Parts: sequence; C-alpha cells; structure tokens
Amino acid sequence: MSSDSSSASLSVESPTPSKAASARKYIDAVLEQSFRHLFGPTATPEQPRKHEVVSIAKLTGTLSTYLKKNELKEVKAAFHFSDEAHLGQYRQSGEPYITHPVAVAEICADWKLDAQSIMAALLHDVMEDQGVTKTELAERFGPKVAELVDGLSKLDKMEFRNREEAQAENFRKMLLAMARDVRVILVKLADRLHNMRTLGAVPTEKRRRVARETLDIYAPIAHRLGLNNTFRELQDLSFANFNPRRYATLEKAVKAARGNRREVVGKILEAVQRSLADAKIVADVNGREKTIFSIYQKMRDKQLSFSQVLDVYGFRVVVEQPLECYMCVGALHALYKPVPGKFKDYIAIPKVNGYQSLHTTLVGPFGTPIEFQIRTRKMHEIAESGVAAHWLYKNGSADLNDVQKRAHQWLSSLLDIQSEAGDSTEFLEQVKIDLFPDAVYVFTPKSRIMPLPRGATALDFAYGVHSDLGNQCVAVKINNELLPLRTELKSGDIVEVITAPYSKPNPAWLGFVRTGKARAAIRHYLKTMRFNESVQLGERLVDQALKGYRLSLADVTPEVWEKLSLWTGNRNRQELFADIGLGRDVAAVMAKRLEVLMSGREGDPEALAGADSPSHHPGGAGGAAVVITGTEGMSVQLSPCCRPIPGDAIMGYIGIGLGMAIHTADCRVAQRIHRRDPERWIDVAWAPQPGRLFDVGVKVLVKSSKGVFARVAGDITSADANIVHVAMDENIDQEITELRFIIQVSDRVHLANVLRRTRGNPDVVRISRERPSEEPPGRHDGGIRIDRERRDF
Repeated sequence: MSSDSSSASLSVESPTPSKAASARKYIDAVLEQSFRHLFGPTATPEQPRKHEVVSIAKLTGTLSTYLKKNELKEVKAAFHFSDEAHLGQYRQSGEPYITHPVAVAEICADWKLDAQSIMAALLHDVMEDQGVTKTELAERFGPKVAELVDGLSKLDKMEFRNREEAQAENFRKMLLAMARDVRVILVKLADRLHNMRTLGAVPTEKRRRVARETLDIYAPIAHRLGLNNTFRELQDLSFANFNPRRYATLEKAVKAARGNRREVVGKILEAVQRSLADAKIVADVNGREKTIFSIYQKMRDKQLSFSQVLDVYGFRVVVEQPLECYMCVGALHALYKPVPGKFKDYIAIPKVNGYQSLHTTLVGPFGTPIEFQIRTRKMHEIAESGVAAHWLYKNGSADLNDVQKRAHQWLSSLLDIQSEAGDSTEFLEQVKIDLFPDAVYVFTPKSRIMPLPRGATALDFAYGVHSDLGNQCVAVKINNELLPLRTELKSGDIVEVITAPYSKPNPAWLGFVRTGKARAAIRHYLKTMRFNESVQLGERLVDQALKGYRLSLADVTPEVWEKLSLWTGNRNRQELFADIGLGRDVAAVMAKRLEVLMSGREGDPEALAGADSPSHHPGGAGGAAVVITGTEGMSVQLSPCCRPIPGDAIMGYIGIGLGMAIHTADCRVAQRIHRRDPERWIDVAWAPQPGRLFDVGVKVLVKSSKGVFARVAGDITSADANIVHVAMDENIDQEITELRFIIQVSDRVHLANVLRRTRGNPDVVRISRERPSEEPPGRHDGGIRIDRERRDF
C-alpha cells in the first residue's frame, strides 16, 4: 500500500501536507508496534523476524547414550511443546527464546540427569512466561515434571513490599522445592549457568545485580552440592560481569604468566611422570590452572600482588585405587621437598560436600611452590560433578552414595530452618550462613565425623546433632575438658554435650551461634516461649482486673468470649491474652468489656463508652495486685535501672509489645514514665516465697591496700551471696577506692545480712545498696564480668 492510499484511508477529505505527514507517522507507529508484537522486541518493519528452526540434534545425541527410546520420545514432545509456547519470543541477545531452554537441557544432559529433569529444563519458563498452568503440564507430562517446573517458577503474581522481599520468597520457594527433590536446584543451576554465559546482552545495572546474586547464592549452592566445575565457572563469570576491569587485568596477567611459565611447567610435568613410573604407579598427570576469581580472592584476602601469588599453576594426579594416592605422595615427596603444614588428607576426612583428594604443596626446582591434588578416578568424577555423579534417579535406585547422603542431610536442615524461620528474609539469611565453603571437622564421642562452618561453636554442634539436644544443653566437654558453650571448635575436637531437662535457650545464645539451623531453632523457641508466657501473664492480669467487679474468668461463658473476640479482632482467647500480656491491650479495658457483656448491657452506649477507658475501672487500672514470683520468664522483666528484690515496694509497667517491667516504687525512671503514661501501670506484689535469686547492686568504699578486693569478696560470699559482676575505679592509687558489685540474694533480709557481714571488715569504709537514682553498673564502665560457669550455658 502506498503512503498516499494509507493517508487517504484515514480521512474522506483531501489531506493537506501536514495532515498526510501526521497520518503516515501514525500508521508507521501502528505497524512498528504490530511487528514488535508479532516478531519480538528487536524486529523492525523493514526486516521482520522469521521463526528460526532450533536443532536439538546435540541434545538428543547426548541423551541417546543413557536414556531409553520411550524417554527420548517424551523429551522431544516436551521440546515441541516449549518451542510452540515460546514462539515469537526472543532473548535480549536477539536469539529465539527456545535456544535458552535447549541450552539448559544440554547442560543437564552433560550431568546425565534423568528424562524428567531434561523435560523440566525444556519447560522451565512456560509457566512463568507463557501462563501455562501446572495442571496442564501434569496432564501432558506427568505430575513429577509439573512439580519440578513449579519449583523452578517464580512468584510474580504475589505482591511484595520490595524487590528484596520478593527475591527472598523466590529463593525460599526454590530451596524448599529443592529439599523435596534435589533435581530442582540442579536444573536451576544449569539455568543460571547459561544465563551467566549470555549475560553480555543485559543492561549493565541488571548484569551487576545478577552477578552479585550468583556469587552470593548460586555459586555457594553449587559448591555445597559438590558441583565444582559449575562452582568455578559461576565464580569467574560473576567476577567478569560484576568487576569487568579487574577481571580483564587479571586475565591478561594470567595469559602472560602462562607463556612465561610454560617451560617450567613442562619440566615439572616430565619429572613427575618419570618419578611415578619409577615407583610403578600408573597415573594421569595434568597441569591445573587457578581460576581468575580464586587468584583475585587470594590477592584480596592476603593483600598480595599478582607476582606474589606463586601457586597459579598446580598438578592433578589421577590413579585407580585409594592406596595408590598415598604411594603417590611418597614418590612426590621424594622428588621435591614438601612445605610444612601444607599436607591435607581429604580422603580420610572428606569435605562437607563429599570432596575427596590428597593435597600437598612442594617446593619446585626454581623455588616455586607447586600444589598437587591426588585422587582416584571415582573421586575425580565426584569432585567435578558432585551430587550429579552416579545420578540417583537414572536407574531408580534408592541407594545413596556418600556425596548424596551429605547433600540429603543439608537439604533436610533446610526444612528444619523453614519450619522455625519467621519469614522469607529470615529464612534466606539463615541459609546464607550455611553456604560458606570453609568448614571444621569435629568428632562425636562415638567417633562420627561432623562438619560445621568455620567459627562454629560447641552450641552449634549440639543443634547440629538435634534441635532438642541444643535446647536442653547446659555444658559441653571438648576433648574431655569442660568448656563454655561459646567455645569455637577446631578440626579434630571431640565434643560431648551435657543436657538437663530444666535447661532452655537463652536469648544471649543468638550472639555467638554460627549456623543457620541453630539460630533458627533458638529464635523459634524464644518466640513460642514468649507467646506462651504472654498468654499466662495476660490471663492473670484479666483475672485480677475482674476481681474488681467480683467476677472471675471461670464465670465467662463461651458466648461472651465469642462476642469479645468479634470486638477485639482476635481469633481466639489465647491471642487476646497474649496481646494483653505484651501490652498491646489493657486488662482493665477487657475486664470492663467482659463485665458489660456478662451483664447484658452491650446495647447501652454509656456502658460501652466506659468500657473503652481503663480510668473507669474500679480500683485504678489493675484491680487487685498481681503476684510476682520472679520466674515468669520473658513476659515479666525486672528492670535493670532499679533492680527490685523481694521485700521492695514494687509496681508494674506494661509497655506496648514488651510485656511487664517491674520497678521499685522509688525508682526515678519509673516515676518519669508514670507521669507520662499512668494508664499502663498496675499494682503488683511479691509472692510469699519467690522462686529464685535476684540481682542487686552494692557499692563499697574501701581503703586501698594489698588483697582488699579478695577480703571483701570473701565477706560477701561467706554471707551466702553470689558475685556476678565487679567494677572498680580506674585510678587505684588513691587512699580510698570504690568497688561496685552486682550480687545475687534471695530478698531484702538476705541483702541486710550481706551488708552487715561486710561492714565488719576493717578495710571497709562504707557499704550500701546502689539506689535507683544512680547509674547501675554494667559492661560500659570497664567492669570485669565474673560469671559462674553455668551462666555461660
């Protein structure tokens, strides 16, 4: 159609030149939009794209070596379905989109994954990009393939507050699908590997983001599963895209060094082959070059220049039997001198991902250190392919090799973390902790080897064995020596866990545990315990408040509870009590509302208005006093500003979301809060027999003399009080020195006995309890913490 006829079709009038130009411009825009819709974003009206035929000859050639004919037929059907679904869709590089699923399937075929995995690789984007449903996939290719594809699909239809939250949820879904079926992550790693190989067509900002994500998440997962070839390639590709200038500089330097050292490497290779032949050891010896990213890591971590990284090249020796590995080490050590401390036996104690080899570093003929890796052919296959080696699904065998057992244990731990993590972001945070490749290897008392991340503590070991063992842990023996739970473990340690039924996790444990499983288990326990304690406290507060109306919780009928839940919005009475215990609701308001509902006055506007304010409650906000034993847990806290003990006049403040804080009646901090927020204070009283010892501050002025601290401490302990913290003046050259203690007593009478006993010491000038107006002693004052051993546990 000519331009004139085009313009005439838009107007019955004879077009003016300006109108004709506008019409042509409009039609050009419409045509261009149509071409883009039909032929992809890079198509133009002048050069429309044709559907390119993508061959799967290479894929079928690889698959035919290990798949059955009927399985090969199913794979071809999956390819045709995917090809049709992605028709007219193009990658940013301009290639037909179907080239990506085919490339992913080819990587999976190189790992010799089963037919279902290959089909999932070909179909992995049809749900996300083309709107194909899981049900449709299940009907055409079976439920297993549909599950795999669903595990690989993102959650684009869900709404998230930000991209980080969406990404965390995507990872959570993928890792949980992987925990159920490890093939999910293998296909995902193949997908990420091909995306990284073709990342050059992506905008710079996205390229850097994807590279960083790959380096933080996918490369460590590949390493954790023993896919070392994939791990190294992902690292190098991420480095090349995230920091292209440094990568190019190092690549150029490596190429130059490769030429300079070729002669040296040749001479070493020849000498090694001759030495092994003389020892009658049949072996394949190959040179091995460090990856560019590993060179960069070493330069960065050890602050070295490129010329100082001497072990850029190494050698790999592959033999038939494990015994020959050790014979090789003897032959090599006879040829070149070993570097002390540089021999590692990963055959006897495999790495956490199942990797096995002997590593030794020798001083070469020109004084250059050379690293040798010695392994069997089976170890080499596992070292390169990890969990994909001798693939579990290809013959339906239920027997797991050692690598797959380790992978299965890690995947099981993901399910434990998921069940105890609060949200997707927390889950991803815990998983990241477990993805660090460095590990220490410790032993159970029964000589079972247990790998843990470097820096892991004895408490991490307890949680690594079982969550219940960690929750009840009170002490550990490391190499038969009783040590604190925070002690960092070293390879070779023998760890024995001591438990007690009364023990429970301490919030302070979160400050030193290293593994995601331990952190998730502790947080889960504390959240559950806090909720249960808050429910108990809220129930007591409401019951006490009802006494002001001569009622009790036993008088409240299920119908009244249902009406109250509709008013508060809580699903059940446990949630209602928990909100009161945490200070989100006021017990006096709930008690008044219950009284109105039970009296049948819910239709009275004046009664309902009165129920919304605690000031209408008889006897103030709380009615009868709430009895405190000191053993309530996290829902009731004794304030550190005044350190109340039994015998003190006390009052309770219920902060929003914080539970109840107990203050002494003369505490100046409490008085300031009371003036600002009087409705949240309730009457509290000590139980006749509190259930534990209480911390209290004591200030002692003493004459500076040799041994005075020991004598004062002896007086305090002789009065049956325990010292948990000590601080003293920095300037000890004066005649009078001030000592500040935090001691544990049962009540005011016990404290009076301690003060009386200590005043009898001739070195003591004055001793008194630290008053609420004074700054309480703590870590910030340079004090020395003297903890009993059990307080660390």
